[in-house]
Amino acid sequence: MPCANSAVATAGTVPALSDTGLRVRLASALILIPVALVAVALGAPYFDALVVVAAGLMAWEWARLCSGGRLPAAGALAILVVVAATVAVSFLPVWQATCIVAVGAALVGALAALTGGAPLWLALGTLYAGLPCVAILWLRAEPAAGLETLLWLFALVWAIDSGAYVVGRAVGGPKLAPVISPKKTWAGLAGGVAAAMAVGILAGLLIDGASPWVLAAAGLVLALVEQAGDLGESALKRRFGAKDSSGLIPGHGGVLDRVDGLVTVILAVALASALTGESVIAWR
Repeated sequence: MPCANSAVATAGTVPALSDTGLRVRLASALILIPVALVAVALGAPYFDALVVVAAGLMAWEWARLCSGGRLPAAGALAILVVVAATVAVSFLPVWQATCIVAVGAALVGALAALTGGAPLWLALGTLYAGLPCVAILWLRAEPAAGLETLLWLFALVWAIDSGAYVVGRAVGGPKLAPVISPKKTWAGLAGGVAAAMAVGILAGLLIDGASPWVLAAAGLVLALVEQAGDLGESALKRRFGAKDSSGLIPGHGGVLDRVDGLVTVILAVALASALTGESVIAWR
């Protein structure tokens, strides 16, 4: 799955561009964001290939987090499962690809139990890496609004992250979840919500047939969903004593660190689309 900056809301002021860490983060973002957008625009097979790679890296990072930096046999199986499922989306109905992830997660858990690993955590990681990657490919393949849906979601997540970071740093104030992520503030959450609603209104004005007010409301809900995903991944790292999921992306950490909010947003939108039979951007 393409990377999205993690929402970080901290007290203090926005750091200057002379800050080395910030420059590294910006440089990485300037590379990753165009790659993601071009892949989304081109669609299959380019976007599919990018998601397959992201799925494998997500499963690899999760397995190493749960195994003290090692890749156990169950972790290797988790990688194979999520890669197979995301490849299968191109050839099988999406429900069958979803079943591959579900059955594979059970097999990963069983193997971990037999080999002395962390069966529940590794099974959960298989679902966490596989399901959103299957979902994002399904959303993109929708012929009527797949491209517009993903462009809206990417802009939404990036806006939430940026709004939370800027407002959180500038305003500070009470902490959102100090035990899980001590840097996040309620002000940052409010900034992310406001940015998400603004993107919804703009998307509704630019996309034919979309409602600015429906997408603004969706942005509000999805900003909360995104923040929950961010906190969930922070809780995982805290549970296993890790600062980042890996060091693959300079200045950003790992793939899991960058897609934590996008994962939950994609799942929420895919579920809503499946239940209603149409893309969220077509809602009235």
